[in-house]
Amino acid sequence: MGTPIIRSLSGGVNQSGVRDHNERLLLTLLQRNGPTAGSDLARLANLSPQTVSIILREMEAEGLLARGAPVKGKVGKPSVPMHLAPGGVLSLGAKIGRRSVVLVLTDFCGTVRQQRQMTYAYPLPGPIFAFLRKGLNEMLAQCSAEERGRICGLGIATPFELWKWSDLVGAPAEQFVAWRDVDFAATIGAFSDLPVSVVNDATAGCQAEHIYGRGKEFRDYAYFFIGAFVGGGIVLNHSVYPGHRGNAGALGSLRSVGPQGESQQLIDTASIHLLETRLINAGLDPQVLWQQPQDWSNLGRFVDPWIGQTAQELAKASLSVCAVIDFEAIVIDGAFPAPVKHALVERTRRYLSNQDMRGLIAPQVEAGAVGGNARAIGAAASPLFDRYFLNGNLRLAS
Repeated sequence: MGTPIIRSLSGGVNQSGVRDHNERLLLTLLQRNGPTAGSDLARLANLSPQTVSIILREMEAEGLLARGAPVKGKVGKPSVPMHLAPGGVLSLGAKIGRRSVVLVLTDFCGTVRQQRQMTYAYPLPGPIFAFLRKGLNEMLAQCSAEERGRICGLGIATPFELWKWSDLVGAPAEQFVAWRDVDFAATIGAFSDLPVSVVNDATAGCQAEHIYGRGKEFRDYAYFFIGAFVGGGIVLNHSVYPGHRGNAGALGSLRSVGPQGESQQLIDTASIHLLETRLINAGLDPQVLWQQPQDWSNLGRFVDPWIGQTAQELAKASLSVCAVIDFEAIVIDGAFPAPVKHALVERTRRYLSNQDMRGLIAPQVEAGAVGGNARAIGAAASPLFDRYFLNGNLRLAS
């Protein structure tokens, strides 16, 4: 036997690392809790009031924080809650999907300030990078010089190993394989000097839900996002867990069984591309599914059976993931209208109650709050989160 590999632990933390941690902690508390007075932040962070006061003043001077109206009615001086300054930091995010690419500019609070979108039959590098170049130029032209200086980066949310999906989206393999050699940072670097980060698209959706949606309600949960193909993400200990290679929560690859007993994946049985096929077989244009704003109200006879099938598959998949980690909740969102989402969640709850749950504790099944734009918003949150917020799955930098 060879010599076993002993993985090293993180090193000690110097003074600058502690300061960075404390700043991130306070920003994270403000992001999660909303406007909060310094005294309350000191208690929540287990830091001295003096330390918190110094850090808050410095971040306010940098434009990251803003003061709220004084709160009176308590003993002593009125308390002044601090909150994130929406314009304190801006970030760009792009979602490269199987049917569309979306580019957004968001602020420190996750509000989308600008958005561009392009739909297609299947994604190819040339048109997508041309769209990103044009969209970035248009968005930056609409920003003031100060706003441009506050943009912290560009996040790209994309399916990993995109070139392997050509058989599912109908793209000619010889064209689609071009994705194999794409270096996102280098390609975008040819027309932008912004820092570029790349994240799995479903993990980005999970990040958006965790920061701006219902993530504050649960400690550990699994997240399903139903797009052209279903994907997912995992949250552990109040933080999105990306995994060693950034591919944790690849829930679309969970095993399922086809109508003839054949082995399939969840993407084959619980994705919007199945609804597309229903429309195509009926002689209808499937592009109606992706038009904004979304309205599926006239597609009931196709959507209802699709919801039933998808809910059955999500119920089985939910028990599979809960057999590995005792998740307290399953959060479901997707690129569909809100009424469809809520119908899917309710149907999944019903199917879950009829599953064999011996040895398992049934999780809550809840609807996500961010919606169809989650992957683009999560992409924009990636550089912002890496730079300003605390990740419970990462150790302090030494």
